[in-house]
Amino acid sequence: MPPDQLTTAQPPTAEMARTRRRVTLATAIGNFVEWFDSGAYAVMSATIAMLFFPRFDPAAALLATWAIFGAGFVARPIGALFFGRFGDRVGRNRALALSVLCMSASTLVIGLLPTYTTIGLAAPLLLLVMRMVQGFSTGGEYTGASSFIMEYAPDGRRARYASVVPMTVGVAAVVGSGVGVLLTGVLSEDALQSWGWRIPFLIAGPLGAIGLYLRSRIADTPVFRTLENAESTTRTPLRDAFKVARKQIFALFAYSITNAVGYYFMSSYMISYMSTSLGYTKTEALLTNVLSMLAYTVACPLMAMASDRFGRRPMLLAACAGFVVLTMPAFLLMETSLLGAVMGSSVLAVLVATIGTSNVPAMVELFPAHLRASGSAMGYTAAYVLFGGTAPFVATWLVGTSGNPSAPAFYLMGGAVLSLLAVVFLVAETKTLSLSRTTIR
Repeated sequence: MPPDQLTTAQPPTAEMARTRRRVTLATAIGNFVEWFDSGAYAVMSATIAMLFFPRFDPAAALLATWAIFGAGFVARPIGALFFGRFGDRVGRNRALALSVLCMSASTLVIGLLPTYTTIGLAAPLLLLVMRMVQGFSTGGEYTGASSFIMEYAPDGRRARYASVVPMTVGVAAVVGSGVGVLLTGVLSEDALQSWGWRIPFLIAGPLGAIGLYLRSRIADTPVFRTLENAESTTRTPLRDAFKVARKQIFALFAYSITNAVGYYFMSSYMISYMSTSLGYTKTEALLTNVLSMLAYTVACPLMAMASDRFGRRPMLLAACAGFVVLTMPAFLLMETSLLGAVMGSSVLAVLVATIGTSNVPAMVELFPAHLRASGSAMGYTAAYVLFGGTAPFVATWLVGTSGNPSAPAFYLMGGAVLSLLAVVFLVAETKTLSLSRTTIR
């Protein structure tokens, strides 16, 4: 059979329905573990700054903490290339099992690290190493999980199935922020600094074991098994993807810029921004983060249904245009009151959900089956490395340099303009493309 006519053998309907439920659960829990672990660092960023950089003034310590947060993204391309190649050559599921193991182990180690007062400069250095292992793991998780669940999804409902990936990111952030609210509200400052900050990281051990167990019990996707049976996998998926799908990789990179900056503004930067730039208490900042992430989580399945109905391209266009028009009003609203902060951050959250739930299916559909994990990992991860991981650092620097609390809004709006142009000129509709194909279109 010619490779561009590969079909996916389907089990009986009832069996496939049960399989899809198991796949959805395994994807959801495994992805939750990855992003809860990564989010734990953001939730405790202010405390980590004091414990690992005590000789800096508070602003410099926070910048150093965000720099280490961003350094984790430096390892993402390595992880993306490794897990993308692994997923295309060996299998989607094995790559996902390995990624969740790396993430939970590195996060557990962070929870056990001695601080600067105990071992001096070795403390922030070890923190940096563990953040890079986290970044390595995350580099292959999001795109790998997206390919995995979509290759099991029925046609016409791909975005709804794929929305499990961004939605569980939101759930993980809500739970992580909720843990932060609980710890900062219940514990004294001394208790929080001595042992309380470690709790979110130490949870990684049992969560990682659960995620690994579930993923190891699911067969690989019908699409990948068909590729194996037809001997259509490639030994050089990275090279082949870059050779034949450069346009798709660049398009994915360009429209993911807004997704990356918007998500890390919403999930990570806003916590410290509200407490250091706008004068809210830590508890108020964390509570606002929880509520905005709840808005994001609720919006994900709704925006995914719209994506399945109207298509990826219209939803991506609407999201980018929304960021251009609504970002500044949202930032100004956050300066008015706590209620305004909740409303402003929730506006950004819904926009992130809108772009994210079409970004996920589009990036999977853009690439042929045998190059999918590699191609999507390269384009998507590059945007998150260059713009997502650096977003909190750049935003903090912009506020400090300009003295204007709303300065980060211009950065997000500029990224949205670039993404909007990329969607207009580079992205065609993908929702009807076969996921079993081995050609670009």
